[in-house]
Amino acid sequence: MRGLIDRSGGLRTADGYIINKCLNGDPAAFGMLVDRYRTSVYALAYSKLQNFHDAEDVAQEVFLKAYSKLRTLKRYDSFHAWLYSITSNLCKNWIRNQSRHPDRDFINDQNQETLEEISIGLYREEMLRESIHEALDYLPENYQQVLTLYYLGGMNSREIAQFLGTSSAAIRHRLSRARARLKEGTLAMMSTTFNENGLPVSFTFRIVEAVKRMKIQPMPRTAGLPWGLSFAVGIIVTVLSLSPHLNILNPAAIPAGSPLPVEAKVLKAGEIPVDVLKVSRMPALASKEGDGGEPQFHQPQNAVFMVPQAGEGIWSGKAEMPTARAGACSATVNSRIYVIGGGKEPMNPFPTVEEYDPATDTWKRKTAMPNGRFFCSASAVNGKIYVIGGVGFGVVVPTVEEYDPATDTWEKKADMPTARCMLSTSVVDGKIYAIGGGPANAPASILSTVEEYDPVTDTWEKKTDMPTARHALSTSAADGKIYAIGGWVGGGWSSVVEEYDPIANTWIRKSPMPTERNLFSTCEVDGKIYAIGGQSNRGVFSIAESYDPATDTWTTKASMSEARAALSASVVNGKIYAIGGTTQAMFGIPLVMPVLGTVEEYDALPVPSTQGKTVEPTGKLPTKWGEIRSR
Repeated sequence: MRGLIDRSGGLRTADGYIINKCLNGDPAAFGMLVDRYRTSVYALAYSKLQNFHDAEDVAQEVFLKAYSKLRTLKRYDSFHAWLYSITSNLCKNWIRNQSRHPDRDFINDQNQETLEEISIGLYREEMLRESIHEALDYLPENYQQVLTLYYLGGMNSREIAQFLGTSSAAIRHRLSRARARLKEGTLAMMSTTFNENGLPVSFTFRIVEAVKRMKIQPMPRTAGLPWGLSFAVGIIVTVLSLSPHLNILNPAAIPAGSPLPVEAKVLKAGEIPVDVLKVSRMPALASKEGDGGEPQFHQPQNAVFMVPQAGEGIWSGKAEMPTARAGACSATVNSRIYVIGGGKEPMNPFPTVEEYDPATDTWKRKTAMPNGRFFCSASAVNGKIYVIGGVGFGVVVPTVEEYDPATDTWEKKADMPTARCMLSTSVVDGKIYAIGGGPANAPASILSTVEEYDPVTDTWEKKTDMPTARHALSTSAADGKIYAIGGWVGGGWSSVVEEYDPIANTWIRKSPMPTERNLFSTCEVDGKIYAIGGQSNRGVFSIAESYDPATDTWTTKASMSEARAALSASVVNGKIYAIGGTTQAMFGIPLVMPVLGTVEEYDALPVPSTQGKTVEPTGKLPTKWGEIRSR
């Protein structure tokens, strides 16, 4: 991750803001950097030492050393790389010192009872180490490292690339090759073992308490400008502040597409939830998400993750999809998700089908669909998946194909009466409702068409049109009703929500979605509908918003770590899986787009438990740190 101020003291990003606070007499602020990078440092240390206890000790030493030498860091935007260097050097020293000081010097000083406790602990850890070593030992060191950072550090490919100083493509390649060389059950075992041996919640608190007792050289004060130059600058700033087109003092005047130089990472259950975004509330950086203002978004050219902690729920990274793509559709059968079609070139779609098993966090390639399609829609009925419509090699099609996961086979079904792409489908009482989209002769235009498909009879029936014609919308069913949300309405991006009652065959307007957008995805969990990602003229979004049909109200939820549009999302056991997509805003159908294999899991109702050990930040953390979080 990035984060810095330049050496002249000018604010650039969140890390730099925090470093500046530390160097100006606020050591408690260092806890925010610890919370941001602790899992990365711990995972890196473990990859080199292969021992959880040693990795924790080294991680603690890394942060203490980093704080003591903070004044020597020349480029604040290389803080993460600096931590990597410190960690690597301390691991080398640790290995060297261990070889010089055998364990017997320690054992001779212990009583028998202590020795027995140590023996049991060492035996248990040895069993864990052996199980992981058997899986990793024959892999190249760089493969071992990325697997450890991914599964123990909870980092995605882009974060690992930034931490190791290489490209995301290289990391994805290493992850893919490493997974391919391991048995399926091994990855699940590795993930479980790492989860059971994460850093304790008190780790950051211990570091903060330690650095409060340390003295570091403060940041030198910057000399003021000469009076004449200062006066001239004042005039320029005054003129700019008065201009409606050049207003740099008013945060509302900042273009919506301007990348925000802040970032954060969704914290796992049990971590002390320090939120850097809530700290750096300077006018030009403030994020209003969660406060009823405009949502935060991600510009395609900005690789920095922006993950507001406002809202409920927790996002966590999962194994990346083998075939990165956007515009795919997905459906769930027997607790497995099937991602179908899509690609990186809408006019040259993939026929690819890949199965994801959340229980083992693994992917499998399945039989390809007969006709590759982009911007199609998929729904599951009675254990079978129906893929409907879409763009196939430049032509919008009415094609319907049935996939049977049990036999891994495809079968052609009756065509949809109205050929269209960018439609959305939902299921009520065993019947599929295809809603909206764009017609065959003009993919850029919009339809209000609703057609019902009966898989039992393989027939279609026309239904009452949706009141607001649109494409690139998303629909979800809850309590026997279908909710058509957002999309493109011809004149712009929509926040419209309309409820369809299949029994009465009628539509009703409901409360609009807070963020107008299209090319997003919706899922239903426990009677609520979650709208995730998407785009508008303000960029590509990472936001998630929840709609409660019972109260006709919307709520902001925790955002994904990576903004994306044209993603797919499916639910397994009450958890949402956001899969693939693109970081590029699409205004029309592009020839080629950057695509993602990213998979993130959203837990709407997380259990805040860490094996009986919890730490409440306010009241237990240093005063300033606790106050920052509580505001």
